[in-house]
Amino acid sequence: MGNKTKGLLALVGLGALAYWKYKKSTPEEQQKVKDKINTAKDNFNKWGNDLKSKANDVASQVQNKANDVASQVQNKAEDVKSQAENAIN
Repeated sequence: MGNKTKGLLALVGLGALAYWKYKKSTPEEQQKVKDKINTAKDNFNKWGNDLKSKANDVASQVQNKANDVASQVQNKAEDVKSQAENAIN
């Protein structure tokens, strides 16, 4: 058996054990488990949203920087053009 198979079997075994313990526990204990799962889910969603907003911030910073560079290049090109025209005249 490969390590992945052993790991998967161990995970399935742990899941089955946890499920069995959950089914045998009192309604109060079951509610605690549900609360923990919901808290974990909320934290995960919040983390995902934070990540999305950070990614959007970075993307807009990159876009702003690209626009700045583009306008600097354009200004430089216009300067060079007018210098060339002045040199010719």
